[in-house]
Amino acid sequence: MTQPIRILVVGCGNMGASHATAYHHMPEFEICGLVARGDSKRKLNEKLGADYTLFDHYETALSQCKPDAVCISTYPDTHEKMALKALEAGCHVFIEKPLADTVLGSQHIIDAAKRTGKKVVVGYILRHHPSWERFIEEAQKLGKPLVMRMNLNQQSHGYMWDVHKNLMESLSPIVDCGVHYIDVMCQMTRSKPMSVSAIGARLTNEIPNSNYNYGQLQIRFEDGSVGWYEAGWGPMISDNAFFIKDVFGPKGAVSIQAKSAGASGKSDDVDSHTKTESIKIHHAAIDEHNNFVHEDQWIDMTDEPDHQELCNREQRFFLKAIQNNMDLTDHLDDAINSLKIAFACDESVKTGKMIDL
Repeated sequence: MTQPIRILVVGCGNMGASHATAYHHMPEFEICGLVARGDSKRKLNEKLGADYTLFDHYETALSQCKPDAVCISTYPDTHEKMALKALEAGCHVFIEKPLADTVLGSQHIIDAAKRTGKKVVVGYILRHHPSWERFIEEAQKLGKPLVMRMNLNQQSHGYMWDVHKNLMESLSPIVDCGVHYIDVMCQMTRSKPMSVSAIGARLTNEIPNSNYNYGQLQIRFEDGSVGWYEAGWGPMISDNAFFIKDVFGPKGAVSIQAKSAGASGKSDDVDSHTKTESIKIHHAAIDEHNNFVHEDQWIDMTDEPDHQELCNREQRFFLKAIQNNMDLTDHLDDAINSLKIAFACDESVKTGKMIDL
């Protein structure tokens, strides 16, 4: 029998806990340690009913555990350093998005993966979601150009406001969250992004002067397609119309209709952020009297995987990449491409200028 992959889990908050739960129930993995600065690692141990070795310091854990792989779910400004140390220690790496907090740092990780021959998988959870795969597939049937409208505003408070403030020490919402939806837009159009423009607002004194907790970006593609995305974090953010996922083209429109997940009070619920529930397809065809030829079509997605199952699927992909020696060149190229676009949007906010890509 093949020995399980010994994995070190670094970061035991929301995503780290979900990934650890996946490893805990997969016989192909064996958790050799949990790393976190605070009490989250102990709480996770209790939740899993396990007795995994706990560490306060990453370097100590890496040295003592000698893992085969490392899962990094810490704040983005730690990603580059941790990933490089893992790769140099001969470990495969699963890393939460974004790959790093700079484009150069992301390239350093990609170069190290090539040099060491180890696998690096980035946590783009929507790429493992059958409903979002269907959403992208239906959008590609609408003709060109596409108009893509998306947002994910979060009326965060309590623990999540602390998480968001910590994230904004290094990244804005339109970078940290935006990479997901920029990646989706690139998949929908399969076209080259040409330029971006963006606006932002700093609505609190609890974040660095150089950052902002609300932003909206616009992307122009070579094929004429356009897209916008907005993201805001904080207790002052409205939870009205916080969950818009809508695309239209010459042939009609396709929209995610998540009535429960998109309801008031759900904007800060992590599990609701990937929900679709149903997809509405509208056909633009009209007759000689300008009346619609086809009724709108609804695709029921209520049996879609929940957040934990999506994390399980991400880890099955990571396992497959390791076991089958998968070529992850395209995967990493897409990850750094969406990050480049997001950082160009961040530059646009701070300079007030349109940025050519």
